Amino acid sequence: MSPADDGRSIGQLVASATTELSALVHEEIALAKAELRQDVKRGAIGSGAAVAAGILALFSLPVFSFAAAYGIHNLGLGLAWSFTIVGGVYLLVALMLLLLAKAKLSKVRPPERSIASAKQSAAVLSGVKPHPRAVPGARTEPKSAETETTAVEHVTRSSA
Repeated sequence: MSPADDGRSIGQLVASATTELSALVHEEIALAKAELRQDVKRGAIGSGAAVAAGILALFSLPVFSFAAAYGIHNLGLGLAWSFTIVGGVYLLVALMLLLLAKAKLSKVRPPERSIASAKQSAAVLSGVKPHPRAVPGARTEPKSAETETTAVEHVTRSSA
């Protein structure tokens, strides 16, 4: 203990520690918020730049396709054959990507451990009987056949 704390009671020390702990927690929360704001801002700028890059790449695809077709045409092939070759290359790339996607997706397996855990939890919970709780304002004794009969008669009379 410090010399300044010698004259304070335990209650005052606990109150002081609680206040300081509360201030520390609030400062930690403020720091976390500031860091998150900065990260969100960076993430938004990065995402925007990635979207812009994707759009520009998409717009450049026809330009480079025409350039490739006319480049092949300048090598001596007809213009129709040049465009057919460029289109065929795109179809070949698309087919390769489709085969890659199929190979990767065929390796996807169901989450067997999660399914087993869920089944085990369901089995455990199905064996548990709920604890009877009294509902405030509800009758605790079981209804008799006489009460049910009068209720049916009441409904029959009111609908007639």
